[in-house]
Amino acid sequence: MAEEQGYQERTEQASPRRRRKAREEGKVAKSVELNAAAVLGLGFVTLFMMGPFIAEHTMALMRYTMSHAPTIAAEDPTFVKIFGDSMMKFFMILGPLFGVLMIIAIAVNVAQVGFKITPKSIEPKLEKLDLIKGAKNIVSMKSLVKLIKDTIKLTVIGIVAYYAIRGEFDSFFLLPDMSIEQFAIILGKITLSLSLKMGAVIFIIAVLDYVYQKYEFEKSIKMSKQDLKDEYKDTEGSPQLKARIRQVQREMSRGRMMGAVKEADVVITNPTHLAVALKYNPDEFDAPYVLAKGERKIAQKIKAIAKENNIPCYEDKPLARALFKMCDIGDIVPAKLFKAVAEVLAYVYRINGKKVN
Repeated sequence: MAEEQGYQERTEQASPRRRRKAREEGKVAKSVELNAAAVLGLGFVTLFMMGPFIAEHTMALMRYTMSHAPTIAAEDPTFVKIFGDSMMKFFMILGPLFGVLMIIAIAVNVAQVGFKITPKSIEPKLEKLDLIKGAKNIVSMKSLVKLIKDTIKLTVIGIVAYYAIRGEFDSFFLLPDMSIEQFAIILGKITLSLSLKMGAVIFIIAVLDYVYQKYEFEKSIKMSKQDLKDEYKDTEGSPQLKARIRQVQREMSRGRMMGAVKEADVVITNPTHLAVALKYNPDEFDAPYVLAKGERKIAQKIKAIAKENNIPCYEDKPLARALFKMCDIGDIVPAKLFKAVAEVLAYVYRINGKKVN
């Protein structure tokens, strides 16, 4: 029974915070197959378009090397410098192709998961060295699904490649009778056609793989009802804590209010249930305003403080109820109550020997 209570099935969709945390750890729905398909298909198209440029500069490099071989050999008999210079020039020729492939790979990644650097995903973790856990991962259901998926992928690609090459057999028999230029053009077209067909198959497989990876990712980050409750407590605070904070805030506000009672000119009472402390200072406001108010125990406390500080308490049930209902702390007395309050203040000032301003 305890185990049933301790375990809850994850049936709820992941919250934005859970998704954000998974992303920071490098856990996203991404298909490596989609990257491979894009690089392969677009890469071959790029190679076909840049083929004449690459071929022309490569042949120019070879002609120069062959025609200046005696001079080059005399300068460096070991051929180390020659090899290094030739490789550098060759990579400079292929540089635009490599640049395009890099842009394609980055663009596909960004299209899948967006752009975000996640240092946590490359942090060294000791649990990755756990042999037992690693062995479990090898024989897990996820590994079995991957094996089946890769087997199907290779089988389908092999079948498509076989039929694509078989359809070009007639062209192969004509190659020996062609010039080098014709040979290169025909072979390039055959290679491009074969690559596009295989790339299309790989792309379809990659899209299906992405859908599967998306499904697995959503499944892996699902949350139980208890997880959602715990997350809410972490972000918003537990109801008990929030209630305690509100209580402390009320107590602090009440403490400030009680301290302000000492500044009052009069406390109007109900007489036992309500108490409203008023002050009139023409330098601050044109009318009296409420310093403090309360009912029951708070009203008794206000009256006690007033008595300790020789502040008169005036009993007027209708006025006390009206002030308590219509005014908050710091509010000016409403115009409809001016006359009644003015009479009370006049009475208090007369008793205390003060002048009414």
